[in-house]
Amino acid sequence: MSEHVLNSIGLFVPEIILVASLCIIIVADLLLKKRTHAGGWILLASLVLCFFAFSAQSGINTSAFFAMIAVDPFSVFFKVILVISGIFIVLFSMQNKELIPYKNRIGEYYMLIAGMMLGMFLMVSSTNLLMMYLAFEMTSICSYVLVGFTKKSIRSAESSIKYIIYGSVSSGIMIYGMSLIYGMSGSLNIFEIGAALSGLESAPIFSMAVLMITAGIGFKIALVPFHFWAPDVYEGAPMAITALLAVTSKIAAVAMLIRLFRVSFTGVDATGMMAIIPEGIRWDMMLAVMAAAAMILGNLAALWQDNIKRMLAYSSIAHAGYIIMGVVVLTDQGISAVMLYAFMYLFMNLGTFYMAMLYANKFSTESIEGYKGIGYRAPFTAVALTIFLVSLTGLPPTAGFIAKLYIFGAAINAGWIWLVLVAGVMTIVSLFYYIRVARNMFLYKPEGETEPVRFDNFTTAIVLLLLTPVLVLGVYFTPVLEFIKHSLVMFGVQ
Repeated sequence: MSEHVLNSIGLFVPEIILVASLCIIIVADLLLKKRTHAGGWILLASLVLCFFAFSAQSGINTSAFFAMIAVDPFSVFFKVILVISGIFIVLFSMQNKELIPYKNRIGEYYMLIAGMMLGMFLMVSSTNLLMMYLAFEMTSICSYVLVGFTKKSIRSAESSIKYIIYGSVSSGIMIYGMSLIYGMSGSLNIFEIGAALSGLESAPIFSMAVLMITAGIGFKIALVPFHFWAPDVYEGAPMAITALLAVTSKIAAVAMLIRLFRVSFTGVDATGMMAIIPEGIRWDMMLAVMAAAAMILGNLAALWQDNIKRMLAYSSIAHAGYIIMGVVVLTDQGISAVMLYAFMYLFMNLGTFYMAMLYANKFSTESIEGYKGIGYRAPFTAVALTIFLVSLTGLPPTAGFIAKLYIFGAAINAGWIWLVLVAGVMTIVSLFYYIRVARNMFLYKPEGETEPVRFDNFTTAIVLLLLTPVLVLGVYFTPVLEFIKHSLVMFGVQ
C-alpha cells in the first residue's frame, strides 16, 4: 500500500505544485506589507512549472491513488489547455482595473484561482464518482467567491448570490444522480460502473440518473436548459473571472463529461461498433437536443444584447452547443473534434474577453454602443477584436473555421445531419451580432474625444500571443492534430 501511495504521489506532481503555490500565496500575502500582485507572479511561476511536470508524464497511461484519478494522455491534454488559460487569466487580472479597489485582498484572489485550477485538474482526471463530485465542488466553491470578489458592486454581489443558488441546486441534483448510479452498479469506480451496466436492461431510473448527472455538469458548461445563471453572472463578475468561467471551467467540465460517458455509458457491440449501454437508453439524443437548444437560444438571445459581457455570455452558451455536438458522437473522431475545438476556443474567446477588458479600462464602458469609433482611435486592438469575433463566428481563414469544420464533419459522419443543419443556420445568425461590434468600431466616427489611444508593450504582447494562434491555426494546424491523436488514449478504454 505504501509503495502504491508513493508511486501515486510521483504521478501527482502538477497538482502538488498548485497546492504548494496556494500555500505560498497565503504566506506571501501575510508577510508582504505592500499589497501587490506578488501572488499572481507566484501562481504564474507555478503554472509554468506544471508544463515541465506534464512533459514528465508524456506517454504514461495509468491510474493513481487506488483508481481515484487517471494519469493518461487525455487528461494531460486538457491540463495543458487549463494551464495555458490559467496563465492568461493571471495576466488579465494584473491589468483588470475592477480589482484595484480590492488590492488589500488581492492575495486571496490569486489563492482562489489556484484552488479553482486544482479542482479543474482533478475534474479532467477523476475516475471515481466521489472524486468527480469533490473536484466539481472545489472548482465551484472557489468560483462562487471569485464572482463576488468585487463585493462593493451591487451587480457583482447579486450575480454571486444567483450563482451560488443555481450551483447548489445543480450540485445536489448531480450527487443524487450519482447515488442512483451507485445503487444500480454497486460501485463508484467508473470502469466498474460500465461493466455492471453493460448487462443491464433499459431502466427508467437509469435514464433519470444520467439526466441528473448531465444537469450538474451541464450547469458548469452553461448548456441549455441549465444556462440561466450565465448572463447575470458573466455580467457581474470581474472581466478576468468572466473569461475564466467562459473558457476554463467549461473545458474542464466537458472533459469530465466525455470521460464519464465514454467509460461508463458506452461500449463496443458484437460488430465492433460503438454502442450505448444499457441498450435502449438514448442519452446521445438527449445531448443532441440540448446542444441544438443551446445553439438556438444562445445565438438568438445574443442578437438583442448591448452589454458586451452579456453578449459573450449568450455566445458562450451557443458554443457549448457546438462543443456538445462532438460529445453526442463520442467516437474517436467526435472526441478529437471536441479536443480541437477546445484548443481553438481557448485563444479566440480569451482574446475577445481581453479586448473587452481593455476597452472597459480605457473607455469605462461595457456597452457595444460605446464602441463607436474605437477603430479610428485604437486601430490595432480593433482589428484584433474583429479577428477574434470572426473566428468565433467560424469563418476562414481563422482557427474557429477549422474547429467548426471538424465538429460538423464528425457529426455528419455519425449521421446527425439535422443537428449540423441547426448548427449551420445558427452560425449564420451569430455573424450578425459579432459583426455589429466591428460595425460600431469602424463605420462610426468617434464621439467626444478623438485622440488616438495607445496601449503599452505588455498589453500589445498579450494581444499578439492570443492573436497569433487564431491566425496561424486557421491555415496550419497539423501539430495540434498530432498532439490530439496521441492524446486520445484514455486509461481503461481500448
